[in-house]
Amino acid sequence: MTSGPIGADIKRLRAEVCALHAELTRYGLVVWTAGNVSARVPGAELLVVKPSGVSYEALTPENMVVTDFDANVVEGDLAPSSDSQAAGYVYRHMPEVGGVVHTHSTYATSFAARREPIPCVLTMMADEFGGDIPVGPFALIGDDSIGRGIVETLQRTRSSAVLMANHGPFTVGRTPRAAVKSAAMCEEVARTVHIARQGGTTVPIPQSDIDSLYDRYQHTYGQR
Repeated sequence: MTSGPIGADIKRLRAEVCALHAELTRYGLVVWTAGNVSARVPGAELLVVKPSGVSYEALTPENMVVTDFDANVVEGDLAPSSDSQAAGYVYRHMPEVGGVVHTHSTYATSFAARREPIPCVLTMMADEFGGDIPVGPFALIGDDSIGRGIVETLQRTRSSAVLMANHGPFTVGRTPRAAVKSAAMCEEVARTVHIARQGGTTVPIPQSDIDSLYDRYQHTYGQR
């Protein structure tokens, strides 16, 4: 059992990560045991993540798993999420990221199935993602290939979400909660764009307006 300040952080993150999984079900972003939230442990190459194949109703702070960035279990009695190594790759190569989320949410995943970016045709998208939500490369599950695709794609954009081809959305955030918010917003804009297309052609927002909207939302919106 990890002790000291890192141990205290792990205890806190176990509770936080467990609670955030309830947000995935609350917003309809996952089914059965699919999807996961992970959190970086400050000051250590460790992460806290959902155990693999465990139902959301059975999740507790105690059964969250602690791994290193190569998905080796450090604390926990259960196998970690199969996305643990991908998340570890993101944490290792994007030090600003404190949380990673993966879902198979229906509308966003439908874009991933077509390998099609979600176009920035909504002010909500400009605010949250700063442009289109991009598509990352196809990668098999089980090693850091997905993580490499996430990092390579997100480093070329302001977006906090990427649609991994034929797989689904992965989102990042400064905190785990911010990554969960990005996952919820990604699905919301994907659903809205899909519905809008049923009525006709969507109209892109000019880049200068996207830039203005993104700057306002990221720096002045809400309580400071």
